[in-house]
Amino acid sequence: QVRLVESGGGLVQAGGSLRLSCVASGTIWGFPTMGWYRQAPGKQRELVATITSGGSTNYADSVKGRFTISRDNAKKTVNLQMNSLKPEDTAVYYCNGLRGSNNYWGQGTQITVSS
Repeated sequence: QVRLVESGGGLVQAGGSLRLSCVASGTIWGFPTMGWYRQAPGKQRELVATITSGGSTNYADSVKGRFTISRDNAKKTVNLQMNSLKPEDTAVYYCNGLRGSNNYWGQGTQITVSS
């Protein structure tokens, strides 16, 4: 059974930094695309950043210049370095792995940014 497990969430003051990590297990194959999504209360889940196995990245406009996504294909991990955090970044952050038409999701980790 494929599992994605996130870690690194928590509470931080505005302007601070956090690093999220996600590791995939239960599969010998990696994911061509991995990424991070977030969902704030009362809002739809939205893309934060994605990265392909070749290292191509895509960011939401709202996080460009502040967040950096990276991955280790051999370890099947994806990370999200978040700097200059803002209260509007408060959300549950989900790790995602995409393989073909199959989406895999982690359980989510809460990020709360206080003003």
